[in-house]
Amino acid sequence: MKPVCLVLGAGAGIGGTVATKFAQEGYHSCLCRRSDQDGLDRLVSNIEEKGGSASGYLMNAIEENVLEDLILNIEKDVGPIEVLVYNLGAQTGMKLLNETTLKEFEWGWRMADLGLFRVAKILMPIMEERGSGTFLVTSATAAMRGNKNQHSHAAAMGGRRMLCQTLNAEFAPKGIHVAHIVVDGMVDAPDTLGKMLGEELFKQLRETKGMEHDGLVLPESVAETYYYLSQQHRSAWSHEVDIRAFSDTAWWNS
Repeated sequence: MKPVCLVLGAGAGIGGTVATKFAQEGYHSCLCRRSDQDGLDRLVSNIEEKGGSASGYLMNAIEENVLEDLILNIEKDVGPIEVLVYNLGAQTGMKLLNETTLKEFEWGWRMADLGLFRVAKILMPIMEERGSGTFLVTSATAAMRGNKNQHSHAAAMGGRRMLCQTLNAEFAPKGIHVAHIVVDGMVDAPDTLGKMLGEELFKQLRETKGMEHDGLVLPESVAETYYYLSQQHRSAWSHEVDIRAFSDTAWWNS
């Protein structure tokens, strides 16, 4: 039975690429996303075509018991979850205070914080009993700096960072590695940045800052960092990592 890497938020960017990397390294990758069955099937098929093993799940993470049931079923039917990648975004858009609804603000908290808490609540005791496990939590610039049009996102990501710190303080001595990963920049991901910018602007951005230029954060390179974190010796665990492209310059100012 292979160890399992469970990726919550497995889109075509960081999540799906991280799942692919772990599958290549001998894990069974469980990919979870909210929608787009065809996209999910393509990710699973691509992993299998490269000799890896994977399974896909559609789910709405804020629904009651969905996360808990998923984890228990994977533990029972697929294998032990050795690596959990919490990659669920909580971006509600660039909005000033009077444009941000209570529903949007609460949704950000549910995705960024309550979801992570629920996953930890069910999975941490299982990992603790085994004496090992890794929680890799994707975060964003908003966890470190609050801008005027990011009320929901900054509050949600700031809370995510602090939750990671409290989980680490309790569970690191029990053998569980918690890493909060700040992705400080725009990621070359069609189903996140692409949707936010629109097809034409995203295409322009990829042509000027994409794979050949390394101006965007490349999911393939991020995946290498995630895998490295999962393999660190406990005498030198990294608990917070800041990822950004070498240029570190906003594309619209260049």
